[in-house]
Amino acid sequence: LPAGGVSLRLCSTRVALEGINKPVIDRIIRVDHAGEYGANRIYAGQMAVLGRSSVGPIIRQMWNQEKDHLKKFDELMVAYRVRPTVLLPFWNVAGFVLGAGSALLGKKGAMACTVAVEESISDHYNSQIRTLMEEDPEKYKELLQIIKRFRDDEREHHDIGLEHDAEAAPAYSVLKTAIQLGCKAAIFLSERI
Repeated sequence: LPAGGVSLRLCSTRVALEGINKPVIDRIIRVDHAGEYGANRIYAGQMAVLGRSSVGPIIRQMWNQEKDHLKKFDELMVAYRVRPTVLLPFWNVAGFVLGAGSALLGKKGAMACTVAVEESISDHYNSQIRTLMEEDPEKYKELLQIIKRFRDDEREHHDIGLEHDAEAAPAYSVLKTAIQLGCKAAIFLSERI
């Protein structure tokens, strides 16, 4: 055992692909990777504007969780042999612009963006959980655990946004609706392209 008495479990970079519904798994992993990539870019944009403000540490904490999510989906892309969406360069720019743009409205604007995005993503994760449960909960046990954990993190981010006055942002309902429509479009496109 290494120092600290923790055993290291060696794992393959690939999983057994026999018996899985490859088109469904490809869509799930591709879109979740794209979503976590986009979330990272949103938080990067928010940090560029508000990183030194009082809300900077809160944004940093949420961003760090999103970095962990992206790292896991990077691993799953390899393990399940899933190609990324060709839209990643677009999500790179769009995510940063959304993050920085919402942060330019101030802390409340950034938090409104967080609420809108994280609500959309957690709802999307719930839909994926239902799909995998209908497919075979035992076969997709590991993927279900990951998605459920990440969904819970996204709900936590959503709640943090509400606790930090997201609903007091200028034109909150319009902003939230516009961002969520963008999220739905991004999900639709990233699953397929």
